[in-house]
Amino acid sequence: MGTRVGILGGTFNPPHLGHLIIANEVLFQLGLDEVRFMPAGIPPHKNISGDTSAEQREEMVRLAIEGHTGFTLEPIELKKEGPSYTYETIKLLVEREPDAEFHFIIGGDMIEFLPQWYKIEELSQLIQFVGVKRPGYETDSPYNVKMIEVPQIDISSTLIRDRVASGGTATYLIPEVVSDYIREEKLYGKG
Repeated sequence: MGTRVGILGGTFNPPHLGHLIIANEVLFQLGLDEVRFMPAGIPPHKNISGDTSAEQREEMVRLAIEGHTGFTLEPIELKKEGPSYTYETIKLLVEREPDAEFHFIIGGDMIEFLPQWYKIEELSQLIQFVGVKRPGYETDSPYNVKMIEVPQIDISSTLIRDRVASGGTATYLIPEVVSDYIREEKLYGKG
C-alpha cells in the first residue's frame, strides 16, 4: 500500500489555527502519513481578497506548518495558470503519485454542494472525501464521504483580515510567525 495523503485546500489568506487543528485531527484520526496544505491558485468560485499574492499565501502556509512533521506544502495549484478545478488538480497528483491514496478534506458546509462540483463522478473515483462535521449542516451525500469529528473552532480568514485591518488582535487565532509575517509585509492593512 502506498502513502496515505490528506489534502487540505484553501486560499489560506491567511492560514489560521482552525486549518491546523482540522489537518492535525484528520492526520491522527485516519492514521495518514501526511496532510498537505494546498493553497488555491485562482479558485473558480472565489476572488482572493486582501490583495495578497500567491507567493505571500504560499509563504504564510510554509510558516504556519513549519515544525510539524506530518504537514507539508503542496504548491501544485499555485503553479498552474488560470482557475483551478479540484478534479484537474487531483488528476495531476494521481498521475504524479500513482501509489498514493488521497483523502480530500472538505468542510461540513461543502458536502451538500458536491453534486455541483466539476466532474464530481470522476473525482470521487480518484479520492476519498473526508468531511469535517459542522453543526447544523447536512452530512448525507450520494458520494462516499468519511465524516470525522473535530473540536469546533469558529475562526475564518475573513475575521482575521478584518481584525488586522482595524488594528484589532489576532493573537492565538493564527500562529505567531504568520502574525509577524503579516506585519512585516503590511498585509490586510488599511494601507
